[in-house]
Amino acid sequence: MPTNKDDEQILVIKSDIIFKTGKWQGLKQDNLDYYIDLIKKNSEFKRRGDMENDPSWQQIIPYILFNFEDPENNGASKYFLYKYLKKAGEQRLKNDYIIGVGGHINKEDVKGEKDILEAGRDREWDEEVEYKDKFLEKKLVGILADSRRMVESVHLGLVYVFKGSTPNISVKEIDKMAGQLFDLKDLAEKAENTEGWAPIIYNEYIIKNV
Repeated sequence: MPTNKDDEQILVIKSDIIFKTGKWQGLKQDNLDYYIDLIKKNSEFKRRGDMENDPSWQQIIPYILFNFEDPENNGASKYFLYKYLKKAGEQRLKNDYIIGVGGHINKEDVKGEKDILEAGRDREWDEEVEYKDKFLEKKLVGILADSRRMVESVHLGLVYVFKGSTPNISVKEIDKMAGQLFDLKDLAEKAENTEGWAPIIYNEYIIKNV
């Protein structure tokens, strides 16, 4: 991996290809197989620094929601949120709660016959959080496009839900991030006070799947 993140080779797709049947705002939850196939057949690797402010390309971001249903509280649903601390490098996002664990897919994620999207997703998960227990389910629930701010307008989120069997999840980089599980009541407040993807995911997926 390059020492400068701008020199990383990341997976992208041309905006006019992924949006050729129409651009959407928010979380698309239908025809997901069609769009995943489109990404796999038309994506390519480009230098990250050249893509960051170019909305003619979409950077592919696997984005994992961690969900735990507490059996000791009538199956009450909780989701993992984290935020960057002020001293972290990603200044654009430091005030936002982030509901998904994820990041770019890199050239190093290409490994034989393994699905590149799943390989990048799983690497990001392992890098960001500590969770050693069993998953009850892993599924793709939507593809998120958001053109409200530049930082989101150049990213396309592949939104997954990982349902855990225990609540034993934590961030790995405690000097850069802080994270915890929130119940739906607290999650609503955190999401609504955020400018990133969290309110979209909360309003268009989580609250509709309680």
